[in-house]
Amino acid sequence: MMDSPSFSSSSSDFASAIQSASRSRRSGGGSSEMVAAAEQSRRWHDVFWLGIFVIHLIALGFLLGVLGLNRFEKENRLNIDKYTPGLTGNHAGLTETYWPLYAAAGGIGTVLGWTWLLLLGSQATQMMKVSVHILTTYLAVISVLCFWTNQIFWGVAFAVGAALQFLYVISVIDRLPFTMLVLQKAVKMVWNLPEVMRVSYAFMFAVLLWMALWSFGAAGVVASNLSDGGRWWLLVVFSVSLFWTGAVLCNTVHVIVSGMVFLVLLHGGREAASIPANSLMKSLQYALTTSFGSICYGSLFTAAIRTLRWEIRGLRSKIGNNECLLCCVDFLFHLVETLVRFFNKYAYVQIAVNGKSFNNSARDAWELFQSTGVEALVAYDCSGAVLLMGTIFGGLITGTCAGVWAWVKWSDRVIMIGSTSMLMGMVLVGLAMVVVESAVTSIYICYAEDPLLIQRWDAEFFNQMSETLHHRLQYRSARARDYRFHDDPIRENASI
Repeated sequence: MMDSPSFSSSSSDFASAIQSASRSRRSGGGSSEMVAAAEQSRRWHDVFWLGIFVIHLIALGFLLGVLGLNRFEKENRLNIDKYTPGLTGNHAGLTETYWPLYAAAGGIGTVLGWTWLLLLGSQATQMMKVSVHILTTYLAVISVLCFWTNQIFWGVAFAVGAALQFLYVISVIDRLPFTMLVLQKAVKMVWNLPEVMRVSYAFMFAVLLWMALWSFGAAGVVASNLSDGGRWWLLVVFSVSLFWTGAVLCNTVHVIVSGMVFLVLLHGGREAASIPANSLMKSLQYALTTSFGSICYGSLFTAAIRTLRWEIRGLRSKIGNNECLLCCVDFLFHLVETLVRFFNKYAYVQIAVNGKSFNNSARDAWELFQSTGVEALVAYDCSGAVLLMGTIFGGLITGTCAGVWAWVKWSDRVIMIGSTSMLMGMVLVGLAMVVVESAVTSIYICYAEDPLLIQRWDAEFFNQMSETLHHRLQYRSARARDYRFHDDPIRENASI
């Protein structure tokens, strides 16, 4: 599966052309000077979204504390029930009845995340392969369990998820060897930077502190005497908040790690004397101050748009000659590609290096890829999807463990507790996955900026990337010629 493509003379010429284009695009300025200038001119960006995120945390934290405390050791301690006379409909419980289940979910998610980080150096490739191939089976098993417990809606939802996952893997099976190669090199990079691993551990601890409060409020909602509809609406609001908060913290780690990886590639190694002192602390400082608003803003949209793009690309490649369906999918494809121009994960590397706003960073990254042709390589790579599969798999294991415990005690609260626990597990495992994803995005940005940076770091990997890019551009050119060939007779008949 991991056979490396050979490096031909045509790809050497092609790589040389990219190098010339990237050097001329930078107008003769060196990357070191560019980074130094960016550090001196950093200013605050997207402050509005920073304010929204902070206000949201304060307001929601207060609400979580009130709802959890209202059922802690005593029913209706704060006499909140009098404000919801028309929404009651269930027997009330206590917060501490359900809080241990969320504590177990947090513990399981943390262990899974830490285990994944610890196994990065030796078994990362095997774990990624497991994530790709076992997720479909696990989703199908969860679907069967949901049908067995008469949860028809969730059974159908997980069955559809299993079918979509299977179709996606089938559609990208030919891309997995190159994807695994890129992931291997990214793991090699972060494994040689133990300080970025410690950053991930530290942020995982910060997430656990927030989840302690979040699960306290969620347990209070589950224990409340609200109707099922009322409890579900509150849990949906809390879940959206947790998703945004988790995405912000993951992308903060993304910016920190991207800044470090970019510096290492730029200066030719971790031990290079030219690397600025306290690089990690500076990257951390920028991520938590001037760039934090951009991180909060981008975290709202990038995950959903990326997932939609992967699914549409996979469907588009397997449609065949169904022109009507192809026309509809092409419309969605171009719409999503337009959104990707303004919301993509490569923006975080530009934020880390240049300190720009999120939209400017996303636009510059996309224009950089398109001007050098590297966009064809980025579109071919599925590393983000593979890492997302690992994140979902970790969340499913966490949700299953909490759900089974809930089913033993309260069969009517299984889905409510299991789904929210799954989200907790995804956030915790995602913090481990984002370290590798940051290295992948930095590798692509460096390859587009100046391929010599990658060649100096790993010449064999540079050759493989150049060869793959050469083949992808040839493939796209052949498809464009075929499209024009089939389109010309249609135009001729239309004119007649």
